[in-house]
Amino acid sequence: MKIGILMTGHALPDLIESTGDYDAMFADLLGRDGFTFERYDVVDEVYPDSPDDADGWLITGSKHGAYEDHPWIKPLETFIRDIRDAGKPLIGVCFGHQIIAQALGGKVVKFPGGWSVGRTEYEIDGTPMTMHAWHQDQVVELPEGAEVIGRSEFCENAALMIGDTILTIQPHPEFTAHVLQTIIDQRGAGVVPDDQLARATATAQTPTDAAAFAARMAAHFRKGA
Repeated sequence: MKIGILMTGHALPDLIESTGDYDAMFADLLGRDGFTFERYDVVDEVYPDSPDDADGWLITGSKHGAYEDHPWIKPLETFIRDIRDAGKPLIGVCFGHQIIAQALGGKVVKFPGGWSVGRTEYEIDGTPMTMHAWHQDQVVELPEGAEVIGRSEFCENAALMIGDTILTIQPHPEFTAHVLQTIIDQRGAGVVPDDQLARATATAQTPTDAAAFAARMAAHFRKGA
């Protein structure tokens, strides 16, 4: 099954060198048993021709805001609607979660309550799960037909199902402890409060439930095969 990865940003250079860019992180997360992957750098205005170019689609995280005025945002929103209309399975992670909601009629804002960073507890379909988070933006209004399937104390709309084909998640199941710590060290100072960075560092090596959510992502793709 071919998964098209829509790159809405790039990892830090040190991470690209050590782990690969975001597409490699997701390939490692999902595994290559039954999946092949092709990346499209939409952040650099490289787009697929059609939803039929892949069997399923995944939208990555980004340092950008879904509400920002970049030339690639509107074409990406159009492509998201095309994927929905084609009935292809689609998953969005962090920025991907937000841009899908926005493209389908929801609203994303820079959350006045601040940041969620590091190992965070969620309730997904009634089951406690922990994953690494790194975001301030949040989906605050849902698109039509969206069902909230995950939330945390900080983020009420942390995971969505939109119809049968679209799954979105605010935290980062693809972030390992190494990825998280590198972002803390290189991108956190002066942006995220020091006490939050310290707490995130203290728990970075604590196991998460990323593998369990990755299994759900894989199942979501396969049911559309």
